[in-house]
Formats: sequence, C-alpha cells, structure tokens
Amino acid sequence: MLLIPAIDLKDGRCVRLRQGDLEDATVFSEDPAAMASLWLERGARRLHLVDLNGAVAGKPKNEAQIRAIVDAVGDDIPVQIGGGIRDLDTIERYLDSGITYVIIGTAAVKNPGFLHDACGAFPGSIIVGLDARDGKVATDGWSKLTRHDVLDLASKFEDYGCEGIIYTDIGRDGMLSGVNVEATVKLAQHVRIPIYASGGIAGMQDIEALCAVAEEGIEGAILGRSIYEGTLDFAAAQTRADELTQS
Repeated sequence: MLLIPAIDLKDGRCVRLRQGDLEDATVFSEDPAAMASLWLERGARRLHLVDLNGAVAGKPKNEAQIRAIVDAVGDDIPVQIGGGIRDLDTIERYLDSGITYVIIGTAAVKNPGFLHDACGAFPGSIIVGLDARDGKVATDGWSKLTRHDVLDLASKFEDYGCEGIIYTDIGRDGMLSGVNVEATVKLAQHVRIPIYASGGIAGMQDIEALCAVAEEGIEGAILGRSIYEGTLDFAAAQTRADELTQS
C-alpha cells in the first residue's frame, strides 16, 4: 500500500482545504519544495501535487513552485500533478519537466475526448481524478455535482487506457472524518486499474482499514490534513502499511 503525501499549492504556498473550499485554507508551509524534501526524508515513495489556483483558472498557476519541488526530489521518487490541466501541451510540458504522472479531473468529465487523446499520446502517464458525493461525480473544484455515476465513468476511462484512478469522497476531504472504505472498495471491484483512496483519512485506523481491502485493487492512499496536523505519523503509517500488505 503506497501512502502518498499531498502538497496542495495556493498562491505559492503549501495549504490544505476543507471540502475543497479555497476560502477555507490552512497554510502549512511557505516553502513547498522544503516540504517535499521533508516527506522524502520521512520515506515517501511518491508525491501528490495539486495546483489549486490552476484548478480554478483552467491553466497552471504555480509552475515555479512545482519546478522547485521536482528539483528538490530529483529522480528519487515519482511526482504526480493535478489542477488546471486542460490541453496536451500542458501535459507534455509537465512530463518534460520531470513530472511522472499527470492527473486529469474536471476535464476528463467535461471533455472525455481530451482524456482519450491524452491517454493515447502519453501512455502510462495519465491518472484520472474522480471526485464524488453519494456516487455522483463532481467537477469544477467540487462546486458542481453532475448526474454522472462514478462507476460508469470509471469503466469508460479505464477503456481509454488511463493508468489509475484517484477516488475522493468530497464529503470527507479535509474533515478528518474517516475514509469511505465501502465506496472505495466498490469502485476498485468495478475496474481492473489501480485505485488510490483520498479524502477523510484521519489516523492509523483508516490506513489499517484500507490495507485490509488492498487486494480488491486499492493500491494507495493520498494523505493530506492528517499528516500536516499530526493525527497520523507518515513514516509510522507507511511502515504499518508495508507490514500489512507485503507478504
């Protein structure tokens, strides 16, 4: 089970939001690259970046900080990025700069043809972010709830050739209310590609709960507020996850 620290970027700083609300941001670091180095030192095997300003603008807005993070971790671990990715040129620029995986969220739902083209142009590099509430997919920074069923879209995107799916329960994200294991397992059972759990992970009990169902196809989990506020020790959590899932 791969545990992935999240670095959410807003106005050049490392922040965490509650339920995706840009007006409810807590600043955890003025130096995102230093934060990336810290997670690397603590045993992170991948980093998850989100350009929050970019998600709103529909184009990258924190590129200087993203480049600094990639430079800070070098070739040691893969880095994935989401937020405001709407065209193939942006994907190519990110991959050329050292990013390993590009995450497409809103654009995948609104413009599936773009996702199809991206998976074809950059095989093995595209991850889809599906954010949902009660089984329905949300877009535009979670501000709009669509009628799309998350399972139907996941199957469609798997056929396109995406590398994996990050599934976020938006009712729980940033709330430390516990991960939605049932919904995550349901999605993992529905597709063959890896699922990464996100949203609500609060403590070691959530890690243990996910590890218990890892064989269903849940390959990892993205950690945010819990590791920044200290309700979960990242290094201890990764060690525990390894104990439970490596046999």
